[in-house]
Amino acid sequence: MGKPYSLDGAWIRAAVDRFEGPLILYASRLVGDADTARDVVQETFLRLCSQDSVAVEPHLAEWLFTVCRNRALDVLRKESRMNQLSDEQVQVRPTTDPGPDEIVERKESAAQALRLLDALPPNQRDVIRLKFQNGFSYQEISRISGHSVSNVGYLIHVGLKTLRNQLAEGQPAQANA
Repeated sequence: MGKPYSLDGAWIRAAVDRFEGPLILYASRLVGDADTARDVVQETFLRLCSQDSVAVEPHLAEWLFTVCRNRALDVLRKESRMNQLSDEQVQVRPTTDPGPDEIVERKESAAQALRLLDALPPNQRDVIRLKFQNGFSYQEISRISGHSVSNVGYLIHVGLKTLRNQLAEGQPAQANA
């Protein structure tokens, strides 16, 4: 049996180094507040400390994102509100290659896409973020979100179709989950 995480400092440091940033981004999108997101992620890593590293390592990313998501949802339920990030809080990192006009256009397009993503039903938003912001497979998203693999595929399909249509039409996304 593997050592509990609290006894395996190198493993915990490696997990924090690799996953802290993506988990904070994920949690902040769920709870809408950077400070609360950091607290959620800190609690996630504290819970990891009590786990058997050998048991958790094969699915570490899934475990971390599942615990993080569950904790964030607990916080939201406790607060009985869900805050969305404002446009000013959304940061888009442009590349250094394009000119200033292209950068502005990309920022506007990205901000529009994020606004449209935020207008989707929460279950579609969540699975799309897990897939495209965090690179999880449908199977991993299924285990994180609690949806079946086929439902994950359906939610991603319907959400992306809605986003594509809305981007083409320049209209807000409709809640059709």
